[in-house]
Amino acid sequence: MSLLQKLAKTTTRSQKRVGRGYGSGKGGHTASRGQKGQTSRGGSKIPVWFEGGQLPGVKKYPMLRGKGRFGVVRPTAEITFRDLNKLPVSEVTMETLKLHKVIEKGFKKAKIIHTGTLTKKVTVKGIPVSAKALEAIQKLGGSVE
Repeated sequence: MSLLQKLAKTTTRSQKRVGRGYGSGKGGHTASRGQKGQTSRGGSKIPVWFEGGQLPGVKKYPMLRGKGRFGVVRPTAEITFRDLNKLPVSEVTMETLKLHKVIEKGFKKAKIIHTGTLTKKVTVKGIPVSAKALEAIQKLGGSVE
């Protein structure tokens, strides 16, 4: 590669102005827009979903786009041993988790999973626990109700 090819460009070429006569460099007369119609005229903006006036597909199949509203508001929150270690209380319920901002208030369900190491004795009430997490809690003298 030569030195001239490595130099940065110092000029920029302006975009061709369409429909400004033969001297503009981009045709005259129709200026590559075809003969007649909505898109040949200036200021034509047709939305992507427009189907030429017929009933759009979005309105034809309302349940295809709306069935998700019957599902769960939020998925299950995963609570790790690191989160349990940070709690200042030994009894863990959904209310205490929300109160100490371990999980957001929008969560309806939660589950304690075996991630990290548990360093204190806890009592879990009304929250599902994975099998390995149950072993770890009981090993430290805690309980699950």
